[in-house]
Amino acid sequence: MEKRTDRPSRPVTERRTFYDENNRPVPRRDNRDERPREPRADGDNPRYPHRPAADRSIEMLFGLRPILEALNAGRTLEKIFLLRTTKNSITQDISALAKAANIPVAMVPLEKLDGLTRKNHQGAVAFVSPIDYAPLDNIVARLFEEGKTPLLLILDRITDVRNFGSIARNAECMGAHAIVVPSRGAAQINGDALKTSAGALNLIPVCREPNLKDTIRFLHDSGIQVVGCTEKAEDSLETGAVDLTGPVAILMGSEEDGISPEYLRLADHTIRIPMAGQISSLNVSVASGIMLFEVLRQRLAVKS
Repeated sequence: MEKRTDRPSRPVTERRTFYDENNRPVPRRDNRDERPREPRADGDNPRYPHRPAADRSIEMLFGLRPILEALNAGRTLEKIFLLRTTKNSITQDISALAKAANIPVAMVPLEKLDGLTRKNHQGAVAFVSPIDYAPLDNIVARLFEEGKTPLLLILDRITDVRNFGSIARNAECMGAHAIVVPSRGAAQINGDALKTSAGALNLIPVCREPNLKDTIRFLHDSGIQVVGCTEKAEDSLETGAVDLTGPVAILMGSEEDGISPEYLRLADHTIRIPMAGQISSLNVSVASGIMLFEVLRQRLAVKS
């Protein structure tokens, strides 16, 4: 096919006219800013959303030696991440000290560490806890020595930090004496948790236990009944079927699947919160507030 040569030539600088839906010419914006864009600080590479925006060095430690020194100094760490392929005397010392201090250690690939920080982590990252964990046996003994009726809250795999912060706020407001969490599979206590708790995490003790089954057995031996909150329970909260005026530990389950069956079997009682709407479940922070309020209500009724 031959190329047509009879078309009228168009000046190079001529701009095409565009029309709107009413066949009216659309005015051109001749005052556009034609300044060239300044190059980005990270060059022409795209900004990947999975990369961390910034490091919060006040909450993190980097490197094997700083983490080892922090453990030797008795600092409270939330969790330690070590490079899976690194095995030397320092990593062995870190693992041993962390186990003795009930601090979870995860052996992870390099990609996990790179996702936690942009800094030169040298194969080791640790999160510093903003609170100090309290030993549960000391708290229970002190409560009985002071003539108080223990009210504890056990959290089974609550992983959302804002839920955890809200639960801590509920617990402090309702007069709970301590919160018990597992050393693995629990929400990290960080700045978001502290903020959501409205400062309650600075007031109420948190106990980190390596094995909740052993913890429940310890509470039984201490004369504290464990009451699990689950929608599968036969007894409903409003019936008053469970006496909550004595020493009690309320057991709340995870956001996904509730209380683990092994813990439910160890509970003295199970109880459900009555529902009147079409949705048959509550957020765990709301449910914990309702359960703790019922404990407080029963105890205030006895005093009056």
